[in-house]
Amino acid sequence: MGEESNDLYVIPAKFRKIENLHILFWLVKDLCWCLILKPLGIAMIFPTLIVAIWIAWRNRHIVAELTHNAAIALWIVANSMWMISEFYNVDEKVRPYCIIPFSLGILILLYYYLIYSPLQKKKAKAAVEINKNAERSDYAASGIKH
Repeated sequence: MGEESNDLYVIPAKFRKIENLHILFWLVKDLCWCLILKPLGIAMIFPTLIVAIWIAWRNRHIVAELTHNAAIALWIVANSMWMISEFYNVDEKVRPYCIIPFSLGILILLYYYLIYSPLQKKKAKAAVEINKNAERSDYAASGIKH
């Protein structure tokens, strides 16, 4: 069985509030879509997308967070394109183009789960083995016998 990580991802309260506000923006945008409130729905795209991009940028040093938040931003782009196309009755023409940002988001996550994450696990395992071998070597060099 795999080892569990004890690493903590701590989110400052101010940043967490912005993440939560992002969810509110997103829900308002989608509610406007359902209620066919065109001006407000379209206006809500901008704060929703800007905050999604900001969250991805803010977490760029943590690859798992960056990839997932980039996929979310692409999801919002595709979702917004679809919403606008339905508002203006051109969804049959525009919806196929929504596949592009949806697919890019999926490709980013596939890269993370199929390439990046397994590679990092292999590197971590190799580092543990190197440390074990170094400790054995140091122990043997010290001349201490069992």
